[in-house]
Amino acid sequence: MQDRVAVVTGASSGIGRATALELADRGAAVVVTARREDALDEVAQACRERGAEAIALPADVTDADAVDDVARRTAGTYGRIDVWINNASVNLFAPIEEAPVELWHRVVQTNLFGAYHGVRGALPWMREQGEGVIVNVGSVLSRVGSPYQSAYVTSKHAVRALSDCARQEVGDVPGIDVCTVLPGPVDTPLFHHAGNYTGREVEPVTPVASAQRAAATIVACAARPRHEAIVGASTAPALVANRLAPSLVERVAARQVAKDHFGTSPARASPGNLVESTGATTVSGGWSRGSQQVGVESRRAASTRGGGIRIRGSVVAGVVASAALAVWAVRRA
Repeated sequence: MQDRVAVVTGASSGIGRATALELADRGAAVVVTARREDALDEVAQACRERGAEAIALPADVTDADAVDDVARRTAGTYGRIDVWINNASVNLFAPIEEAPVELWHRVVQTNLFGAYHGVRGALPWMREQGEGVIVNVGSVLSRVGSPYQSAYVTSKHAVRALSDCARQEVGDVPGIDVCTVLPGPVDTPLFHHAGNYTGREVEPVTPVASAQRAAATIVACAARPRHEAIVGASTAPALVANRLAPSLVERVAARQVAKDHFGTSPARASPGNLVESTGATTVSGGWSRGSQQVGVESRRAASTRGGGIRIRGSVVAGVVASAALAVWAVRRA
């Protein structure tokens, strides 16, 4: 990544911030973009302290003209765009029939249209220079469903499809690659700042991967492109199980997610950061044992389940995978 020019959307916190710092450590010139200028300035300064060139260009990815402007200003400053990482993402937890329609739309506008605007903005520059890499950050939920996250899951399925379509369209330019990264649960502020209309606090299904691990996978894709890359120990088994016995996995996962995604504490209805940025600037959301920002519900889970917070998701994934393999074996017999 030395001396390559990379744009990261959604760079003010979480995976985006970790990715910007990883790129800086690898010697890239980093352009960070998100809604909040003060948070971006902080990230850009952190990149510069690592010895990298970095600039902050505030933009809302739902605005196509704003994203085009980021591309133009990046190319104007550095003369090229080598890597474009579409990471900006928001989430909404709500039953389908109770989700505020405008917020459901906002999730799709940010996650899907934001990625589309990034692909659309970056491709002309990459075609002109004959090379470049676009990395779209999807989710394990790009390939499976999940209750109470219909907008997020729909948008992430579509992001994966967008990557597939874009990759076929740039087949005439061998130097351009389009990748999709599929993280499982990751320790970021996303869950703290998601829209929430479930009546209960939201927490990730564990175990969670670190944002740094997700960032390392994203940067690895940018350096050595491949169609898809998965992040998280329980992610691959879950996807294998879903292929082998989708109906079984859907039933088990729906029950488990409904149980494990929500704490026992009540939560007021909130749009979270869907309409306005809530000011998150950390990489971690506090869901890992080593984090300094452990949330109330994470502490409760760790204390009342004997430290099981780190292994619950792995156990679930293992059970689901084993059950799926059993069903597959019966079908083959």
